Amino acid sequence: MELDPVLLSRIQFAFVVSFHIIFPSFTIGLAAWLATIEGMSMATGNPVYRRVFDFWLKVFALSFAMGVVSGIVMAFQFGTNWSALSERTGSIQGPLLGYEAFTAFLLEASFFGIMLLGRDRIPPWFYFFSCCMVALGTMLSSYWILCNNSWMQVPLGHTIVDGKLIPDDWKTILLGPVQRIRWPHMLFGAFLTTSMCVAATGAWHRLRGTAWEESRVMLDWGLGLAAVLIPAQILFGHLAGDIVHKYQPAKFAAIEARWHDEQPAAEVLVGWPDETAGRNLYAISIPRLGSFIATGTWDSKEVGVDSFPAQDRPPVLIPFWTFRIMVGMALVMLAISWGGVILRALGRLEDERWFLWLTFLSFPTGFVAVLAGWFTAEVGRQPWVVYGLLRTKDAVTPSLSTPMVLASLAGYILVYSLIYAFGVVYFYRLMRDGLTRKTPPAAGYGLDTEPVQ
Repeated sequence: MELDPVLLSRIQFAFVVSFHIIFPSFTIGLAAWLATIEGMSMATGNPVYRRVFDFWLKVFALSFAMGVVSGIVMAFQFGTNWSALSERTGSIQGPLLGYEAFTAFLLEASFFGIMLLGRDRIPPWFYFFSCCMVALGTMLSSYWILCNNSWMQVPLGHTIVDGKLIPDDWKTILLGPVQRIRWPHMLFGAFLTTSMCVAATGAWHRLRGTAWEESRVMLDWGLGLAAVLIPAQILFGHLAGDIVHKYQPAKFAAIEARWHDEQPAAEVLVGWPDETAGRNLYAISIPRLGSFIATGTWDSKEVGVDSFPAQDRPPVLIPFWTFRIMVGMALVMLAISWGGVILRALGRLEDERWFLWLTFLSFPTGFVAVLAGWFTAEVGRQPWVVYGLLRTKDAVTPSLSTPMVLASLAGYILVYSLIYAFGVVYFYRLMRDGLTRKTPPAAGYGLDTEPVQ
């Protein structure tokens, strides 16, 4: 494999985005969770909700800060590594990224200070309003970013003038059929990520015998929200697949590891795509199921990878497996959340330590699903950076050299390793020491029991 500037720039961008996307996928849901808990605290006067809010506010502050740092670094690369992309598409991508900064990030930053420092300085209603504004800002931020990415995935609403992509229909760019599916899919992914982290934290404290009342709130809300959201996420995931099937048939064929046209098409559940030989090794497949998943019929003709010119074919191995990892995480979240709801209805949730361990160990499922989904979308889009219009190799900065990108990539890896190592340690300490109250198992729900020393 030749380490040319294009490949190294792709690796660098993937490295930075992989770290960055962890934090928005967590803070989007966490901001909404904090606003909800603050609202419940105001409505009920229950001090347990206030303690839960204060605990997660510290986690949110650290996550927000690390997300901002990694996001700024990511934006720099549009100028340093991808200036040709910026030149060709700047009239569309520039406004979208600008709107994200001015309408979303500034909204978050303005009210975030009130969340951190204004509890005792402003009326309770305005504090709650500030929490809602931060939650709205995080969701708006994801909207603009998804507008940009959705347009790159399926470019609509533009015209080409002197080789540059110029906006022609902003309504289609902002509210087109692709964005209407992909943005809710991202939002549900973020909410599920937070839900599983909240539930896992509640299970961890329950296993440790600390924060009895707070852990019950986290378990109930985390598992309950995930149980409601996961069916909706699966539905929007299927609709997103329909978008890929319609607009990106080569990506769809790669995800399915379908090498040749098939009618009816089988569904490969697992296997090892051999891209050199153009076949799947050790494949387990179900006849006709591929046609049903793609079109809802049992006999449709589905296109294979070899139907596309060699230079237009995406990699197969990575999107094939990342898609299945994403689906696998969704099934795990479905099983854990619905299992927790059933155990809660039976009054056995806190007593089943095996289930508490499963819930605790499921905390990374949302992060893994988001990362796997991003890799599926981005690697499956290759060799295009703007699908069908601009190839990745033509989007890099012309003056880049291999030593330049190697040096910057090494620098990113070193700095990120140090920063995120300290961040992980601090996250652990927050989780461990943020809720230290110990209450006897017989304590009732929502009672402000004094800690047992």
